[in-house]
Amino acid sequence: MADTTETSSRDPARRTTDRFPPHVFFVVSAVFHYLGPAFAALLFGRVDVLGVAWLRIASAAAVFALWRRPWRLWGSMSRATRFTLVQLAVVLAAMNALFYLAIARLPLGTVGAIEFLGPLGLAALGVRSRRNVLALGLAVGGVYLLTDIRIAGEPLGFIFAFANAALFVAYVVLGHSISERQGGAGIDRLGLAMLAAAVAITPVGIVGALPTVVEPALLLAGIGVGMCSSVIPYVTDQLAMARLPRSTFALMLSILPATATLIGVLVLGQVPAPVEVVGVLLVVLGVAVHEVADEPPN
Repeated sequence: MADTTETSSRDPARRTTDRFPPHVFFVVSAVFHYLGPAFAALLFGRVDVLGVAWLRIASAAAVFALWRRPWRLWGSMSRATRFTLVQLAVVLAAMNALFYLAIARLPLGTVGAIEFLGPLGLAALGVRSRRNVLALGLAVGGVYLLTDIRIAGEPLGFIFAFANAALFVAYVVLGHSISERQGGAGIDRLGLAMLAAAVAITPVGIVGALPTVVEPALLLAGIGVGMCSSVIPYVTDQLAMARLPRSTFALMLSILPATATLIGVLVLGQVPAPVEVVGVLLVVLGVAVHEVADEPPN
């Protein structure tokens, strides 16, 4: 049985978000999903990679704590929901750490393409029409082009990238399991998981973040990364997940390699080759062709 801790005072917020198609929230998430990491990559020369990951999660946890006070939900949650949140917390901590370890070694567009491969499998499980088979085929072709032409790089970077892709699947599955259309229950649960994720990553990340204590500019940059990477995209993910079937959400994630490539150009100067541009176009076309499945969101 789902936890019911929402009050009528949140109904206005619910009505406001319901005015927008869920795809709008997904697009916002897609942009910020890689905008934050691109800014984080600029910090790697001054702050340890795992230190940046800690700043991202800790600052996001602080925002959720001040904004939602999510710990109030814990007492009313079922044991199963608590276990799911603990799982999500571990996934968030490991996923973010591995993602940063990957982009420290590989182009952002390459990591974005690899990250999509897992959710593509989820989308395949929900395919029920020829149109969706075509959409998946286009998306797979685009991701293949984006990945295959970026063979150069440290092997360890690819290990981190594929491990991150596996955890991204877990994030989509667990994120859907905590999402809820009524009010902000899903966002509150996400906030609680983020607090736990901050605790989980602290042993491996806090030492690397210590230089920011004496350099306020770096600290503010780290907080900005947390807002762009873990608050805005994860909240908009919840708003989209609550109204989209998991298979639809998973296939729409195919746009992430395209956004990663574009942001890599604009922020990091990682200019794509012509074949990469073709890959991006195939990915976007696959998203456009995709037919929304007629199934409940969760």
